Amino acid sequence: MRYWLCVAAAFVFAVVVSWTNPATAIDNATYDWMCRLFPVSRPAPQALIVAVDETTLKRRGGMRALRSTLAELLKKVAAAKPAVVAVDFTLADRGDPAEDAQLAAAMAKTEGLILGTDLADDGSGWQDPLPQFAAGAKALGHVHADPDPVSRWIQLDKAAGQVRRWALALEALAPGTVPLETNESFNWAGRHIPSHQVRIAYSASLPTVSADAVLESAPQSWEGRVVFVGTTPLTAAKDRLMTPLGVMMPGVEINAQLFETLREGRFKQDLPLSLVFGLCAVITIAAAWAVRWRYAAGAAVILTAHALPFLAFPKDIVLPAFGLAACAWLPALTGGVYRYLATRKQLDHAEAEKSRYQKAIHWVTHEMRTPLTAIQGSSELMTRYNLPAGKQREIADMINSESKRLAQMISTFLSVERLSAGQVPLKKERLQPGNLIAAVSERARPFLDRKQQQLVLEAAPEVEIEADRELLEFALYNLVTNASKYSPEGATVYVWAGSVGGNLHVQVTDQGIGIEPKDLAKVGTRFFRTRRAEESGIEGTGIGLSIVQEIVRAHGGRLEVTSQVGQGSCFTIVVPASMSTEVKSAL
Repeated sequence: MRYWLCVAAAFVFAVVVSWTNPATAIDNATYDWMCRLFPVSRPAPQALIVAVDETTLKRRGGMRALRSTLAELLKKVAAAKPAVVAVDFTLADRGDPAEDAQLAAAMAKTEGLILGTDLADDGSGWQDPLPQFAAGAKALGHVHADPDPVSRWIQLDKAAGQVRRWALALEALAPGTVPLETNESFNWAGRHIPSHQVRIAYSASLPTVSADAVLESAPQSWEGRVVFVGTTPLTAAKDRLMTPLGVMMPGVEINAQLFETLREGRFKQDLPLSLVFGLCAVITIAAAWAVRWRYAAGAAVILTAHALPFLAFPKDIVLPAFGLAACAWLPALTGGVYRYLATRKQLDHAEAEKSRYQKAIHWVTHEMRTPLTAIQGSSELMTRYNLPAGKQREIADMINSESKRLAQMISTFLSVERLSAGQVPLKKERLQPGNLIAAVSERARPFLDRKQQQLVLEAAPEVEIEADRELLEFALYNLVTNASKYSPEGATVYVWAGSVGGNLHVQVTDQGIGIEPKDLAKVGTRFFRTRRAEESGIEGTGIGLSIVQEIVRAHGGRLEVTSQVGQGSCFTIVVPASMSTEVKSAL
């Protein structure tokens, strides 16, 4: 569940990032690259561009004589009888009256004439042609592009105030058509246009004729062709835009390219948002599953996500390259990192288990040495010497006792190991600390007698606890024998038990070497021994206190330590307690 929650978070992040400006820039750059990778081929275009180029302007009086040049040009073009003539000029300003009259007369004799119009700079209205020009036109079409700064698409309809205009290229399909609109799409003279915003399918070039060549020698016939007339010089910078093909293109050619796109009816359409979201979700799930199974499979999903936009583009479907890639990469990376961390955690756990069992073997070796030595020595005495019957019985009893002690130690060790691993529950029963202390004192008495030490016991009679008798007795026995081991001969070891704040406190106080303040926090760490303990020459492994701490923690308690160097230490077992309803006698 945690894995899939992380993957879901990565998916949400990928979707959010896909809406940012950098992601959009990457999508646009990928689209431009695919336009160059899969160029449009038009073997028989209907559009024809008559370019008022540098040569025409130079030989015909430049921009100052443009209207008279255009009038002569329209006469020549009309004589070739094209189906439509689309003029990509904004003729909103009054010029020389004689030239304007000449141009208006030429327009009136041109069949299928469409004139260009553009939005005012402030968007408040249209820069329509002068009335005498517009009178000879079948329709007005806007020539307003929306570069960003690359001209990838055109809004087919534009509105300024209460006046709405359709694109010049769209009007060229069927001048003066009234569209039948339904939601986002519409029908134009029987042609279905899927959206008001259309991506232009650019081809490398369209047939272009210099206006100067047309003026010098009129063409014989352009019947059925749609002629676009406009300026193409590099000096007309405002009318040249960057295209996805990576080249600057004059506005008249962009309009002609849009016309061919509309005429062919092959529209590059963006996949609907709901389908994009669903596709991204599928890629995310596939990447997450693949990485969880095998990293190579995840790489295959990522490559597929990168390839999908290129596979869909020839089928006129535009997919968001960044969004698909992000929905593959981020979940795959998240899944890979999660898998790595999970594997690392398992490895660390395995190493910890290995270390724990190695430490356990050391502990077994240390703790079992005493009873094994006693059994071995006693058996050698019985074998080597002819001992009296009483002495033999005494040694046999000791061997039996030590054997039982060894068996009990093994059982306790296994219980503590399983307890540390969380494999077995505690065998809880109601206990009185007085009885517990009494049992421990009997076991530890020989240990203290060897050093002629005193053991002072005190327990509150009204306290009861629910605990595992065997484990808690083992923990207390370790504290008492530790106190004896680190205290000098003839010292006193104090054991006290009582209720403090609803908890049972069992304190074992010695008169030993003490612990330095900097080492108190490390007490209970396996194999840790203080510098003073190692310098004292007293044997030890640093395992006993760690076992005590494991047992106390398993009972929901804690082990507290206070100490003064050279004066002794106090170890306190703190576990939850309950008050007895019956007062017992104290030891």
